[in-house]
Amino acid sequence: MTLVVIGPVTNDLVIIGEEKSNMVGGATYFQSFVFEEFFNDYMAFVNCCDESLIGDFPDISKVHLIKKDNTHYFINEYPFEDNLDIRNQLSNFAQIPILPNDLEDILPEKIDAFVLNPLNRFDFPSETIEYLKGFHVPIFLSVQGFLRVPDVEVNGNYTIKLDVFDDLNNILSNADLIFLDESEKNIIGDNIDVDEIVITNGSNGSRIIGEDEIRIKAVKCENLVDTTGCGDTYMAAYISQRLKSKSIMQSGDFASRIASEKIKKIGHY
Repeated sequence: MTLVVIGPVTNDLVIIGEEKSNMVGGATYFQSFVFEEFFNDYMAFVNCCDESLIGDFPDISKVHLIKKDNTHYFINEYPFEDNLDIRNQLSNFAQIPILPNDLEDILPEKIDAFVLNPLNRFDFPSETIEYLKGFHVPIFLSVQGFLRVPDVEVNGNYTIKLDVFDDLNNILSNADLIFLDESEKNIIGDNIDVDEIVITNGSNGSRIIGEDEIRIKAVKCENLVDTTGCGDTYMAAYISQRLKSKSIMQSGDFASRIASEKIKKIGHY
């Protein structure tokens, strides 16, 4: 079963208290470490201009670069070391869309599911979503990037605010499973035509809406180090289990445990 994961790789600065770390990031990057361990048959397609970022992936033979003229840059600042649920974030809001003609000649012949990880709403235009829908396989989608818009400029980067746009519900309706957090769910509202919705809420756990709503407790972690990429890790862990026909409860509990392991150290799982 071949899983195709698509989305930007990023150049990040993580600030926790007085400590600063430069690292590779992006949802597809964080997820690749989870898939490498728990769902080995995957391929990652990333858009950026800095080819050196690919070298940090767990298996570069599974990574395909979609060369663009810019790279996403994020500053993730956690001002309170004892509360990593609070994050201030800046981005350069790179406009480097993944288009159908970027993918036509490089996707594998056999695809069983897509994981789409936009970091801003430029990454996946509606024409690309329609193109991927034509493969008639499940689409697992992270919502967050579609809601991000630039707000206040700070030294060439921008603070981030979240907002909806006219075509959002149409895009989401093409997905079989979407991931978002509670603040994002409040912005979108309840009118979402998707079979399965995973809503995370940091240390308060998560809830998953399918035929019923199931609540998943967060696994307690006494040594929180870095929560950057925690939601992406949860998403990949959850997908890895659902594709193995595990129940929603089993998949959520597993994802919660793997996410708790990720936050014990800086970087990936």
